[in-house]
Amino acid sequence: MTDQDKDRVVIFDTTLRDGEQSPGATMTHAEKLEIAGLLDEMGVDIIEAGFPIASEGDFNAVSEIAKAAQTSVICGLARANLQDIDRCWEAIKHARRPRIHTFIGTSPLHRAIPDLTQDEMAGRIHDTVTHARNLCDNVQWSPMDATRTEWDYLCRTVEIAIKAGATTINIPDTVGYTAPVESADLIRGLIETVPGADEVVFATHCHNDLGMATANSLAAVAGGARQIECTINGLGERAGNTALEEVVMAMKVRGDIMPWYTGVDTTKIMNLSRRVAAVSGFNVQFNKAIVGKNAFAHESGIHQDGMLKNAETFEIMRPEDVGLSETNIVMGKHSGRAALRSKLKDQGYELADNQLNDVFVRFKALADRKKEVYDDDLIALVTAGDESETNHLVIKSLSVSCGTGGPAEATLVMAIDGVEATATQKGDGPVDATFKAVRELHPNQARLSLYQVHAVTEGTDAQATVTVRLEEDGRIATGQSADTDTVVASAKAYVHALNRLLVRRGKTGNDQTEISYKDVS
Repeated sequence: MTDQDKDRVVIFDTTLRDGEQSPGATMTHAEKLEIAGLLDEMGVDIIEAGFPIASEGDFNAVSEIAKAAQTSVICGLARANLQDIDRCWEAIKHARRPRIHTFIGTSPLHRAIPDLTQDEMAGRIHDTVTHARNLCDNVQWSPMDATRTEWDYLCRTVEIAIKAGATTINIPDTVGYTAPVESADLIRGLIETVPGADEVVFATHCHNDLGMATANSLAAVAGGARQIECTINGLGERAGNTALEEVVMAMKVRGDIMPWYTGVDTTKIMNLSRRVAAVSGFNVQFNKAIVGKNAFAHESGIHQDGMLKNAETFEIMRPEDVGLSETNIVMGKHSGRAALRSKLKDQGYELADNQLNDVFVRFKALADRKKEVYDDDLIALVTAGDESETNHLVIKSLSVSCGTGGPAEATLVMAIDGVEATATQKGDGPVDATFKAVRELHPNQARLSLYQVHAVTEGTDAQATVTVRLEEDGRIATGQSADTDTVVASAKAYVHALNRLLVRRGKTGNDQTEISYKDVS
């Protein structure tokens, strides 16, 4: 390994696996393929495409991603048993560069789950890693909950995995328990202590339960790790994972104290961030580092004055570095496709022709209702999408009447598998009446666990982006829509979520019923 290679940090993206396990963040088959393609184009070294044995839907998605990937290593996750590993290999074997990632929980708490003694677990690690290596020459092994595993036993299991053929050893902070100094010392200690450690790559996988995932990951690199596991927008279970955009930009901006580099094209970060937010239904908080709406915004007079004189006074990186442009062309009803494409590109979006055509139709409809269409309006059009993601439920028309002294009434026309039906319902407000009308036409037991309205811009003609999260029989689906009419946006978001539940249920030909498993993250 050359000195330059020692400074190269491998980026392992698990948005499609660990990120998708966030409650409500499950993506459709087409969305997974799209995100994988964008990650591949951005230069992500390894894409963990899913957990192939979890469902037929997951297996098919991982398999298609493996076949389509051009440069990225495609990785599948497998528990420490032969059936999981074989299924994983079947899904990834057609990839140009496949990887099997197998894991088992090594801490006292996690050893109790399969009720294995230390010796029994050690034997299983040897057998399963050996089996994976016989199938694939690129094998990653993870001791789940490594940061709470006894030191001597952790060293023992890592040594077994290396001798059995693992080429990457990932050290997960599964519950976000560790701190930066511990993270660095743990990796450094393993490299110095375990025989054969200098022959493998050590990786770090951190969760953000205490808000230290990025710091812990970078500390692990300082300790000798050369692979960071992360997700777009920090998506992931509970408080999320290490955010890809944060660790990549931290190394790029602070190369003076973090002399490492990645192969990621950072100008594609914003586009990916927004697409992941859109397909997952998890909006990015305004003050989120790197990709938040306010990351490059300045309102304070002192800050604005400094920015006008020299942008470096209050910005440590350029918007262009993450795929943003400072251009602010106001769009209107006379704007054409070329202007729309250019404007969206300035905002970090590069849309295919069919996507652009869909957005253009909705842009024209919006421009007819608004005098000026602002940047945030366009972003809402792209990210909120269309409620007719599947053709099972499609809203055709909605009219609502509200009296000052009585209940609201909603009349809804909705196409169900192409057949139109009408329902009129009264409710405690227009949104309640509308949702009742939807339930009359499409009876369901889904529980509304989140209803959120966000005004995209200012003014009485502002668009509202509505997010709806539904839960049914353990399945969770999130829908989003934007419209100048909040009630219409609410109806579209609700139907969008219902359509996604139908996909989860397998009623539209994509069975994604999941099995129960324990996660490596």
